[in-house]
Amino acid sequence: MRAGEIVFTGMERVVFGRPAAVAVAEAADRLGAQRVFILAGSTLNRHTDAVRQIAEALGPRYVGTHDEMPAHSPRDAVIACANTARDAGCDLLVSVGGGSTTDGGKAVTICLEHDIREPDGLEPFRTVVDEMTGKRHFPQYRAPRVRQICVPTTLSGGEFNARAGVTEPRLRLKQAYIHPGIIPLVVIFDPAITVHTPEWLWLSTGIRAVDHAVETYCSIDGNAYTDSTALQALRLLGRGLQAAKRDPADTAARLDCQIGAWISMIGIVSGTRMGASHAIGHVLGGSAGVPHGYTSCVMLPAVLAFNAVVNADRQAEISAALGAAGQPAAKVLDGLIAGLGLPRRLRDVGVKYSDLQRIATNCMLDDWTFTNPRPIHAAQEIVPILESVY
Repeated sequence: MRAGEIVFTGMERVVFGRPAAVAVAEAADRLGAQRVFILAGSTLNRHTDAVRQIAEALGPRYVGTHDEMPAHSPRDAVIACANTARDAGCDLLVSVGGGSTTDGGKAVTICLEHDIREPDGLEPFRTVVDEMTGKRHFPQYRAPRVRQICVPTTLSGGEFNARAGVTEPRLRLKQAYIHPGIIPLVVIFDPAITVHTPEWLWLSTGIRAVDHAVETYCSIDGNAYTDSTALQALRLLGRGLQAAKRDPADTAARLDCQIGAWISMIGIVSGTRMGASHAIGHVLGGSAGVPHGYTSCVMLPAVLAFNAVVNADRQAEISAALGAAGQPAAKVLDGLIAGLGLPRRLRDVGVKYSDLQRIATNCMLDDWTFTNPRPIHAAQEIVPILESVY
């Protein structure tokens, strides 16, 4: 008999299938917010009316928008947003956009609570991983009083995690900020707003969600609860992504993808540890600037192939959930990704061969390297995985 523990978050609710502007205004009313500040994706803010509609629905409670949060949420960009939000008297933060606005927003709430005004001020708040054991040290600090509402326009699922990934630009390394108090209070799924998301971003972050589900199902912490959610996430995402590729205006398929992305996160947010695809993905993002969705497109099949010697039975269930029973999971995922027109090689996403050793070395700073189903003890064991998809 396996023992385990499921940890639930402090998220208040998820609203789905309703217009974002209406749902944000209702949430602000319910929370008693008076000065609502928006952190938005720059393209969404400058080239569509989606953010303007939210601001108009908020009426006099709206106090400003910041739309300069680059990919992977660099420290200096987090500080710039926090300083602007502080000057506006923000008492509720609404992030509208992809994973960088979501994670950046979580870090902004830490900055607001602890009056952090310079990039180095974030250093004491980050989670530190012991390079030898993989154990994490979680700094203790006050939870933010200014809370966050998320309107995600991609499928990476970070809005459900009490973890912010923030890049230290000088080290070219993505670092984790983990605290139960940074979980967003409300997530709003409006499939209509996602039609503005570039196709490559929507589909590739969908594969990121697939990665969450796959590594949850294959996790060393697997249990009946997370197994069931991971397989259902794969069913929804498998059909939803292909349908959205065929018809980008299919909002029912887009909502399937959003719900699939949500439940793909249940394992992670309840304490299930991921494996090497996530660990390598973190490093490819922070150290090589690869979009998170693309990291999963390239690395997930390779890691499945690497792990097959220890969990072929589990991988068979993944294939079945994706409608390809009897085929190797690495092959099934490779075919799904290729069919969506997404990249499959590291060289296709701008990674230089000369960087592989540095990437592998940095992977030993990520705690999920140490919880891969097939144990990894040193950077030299990661290099062949990277080379297999170069």
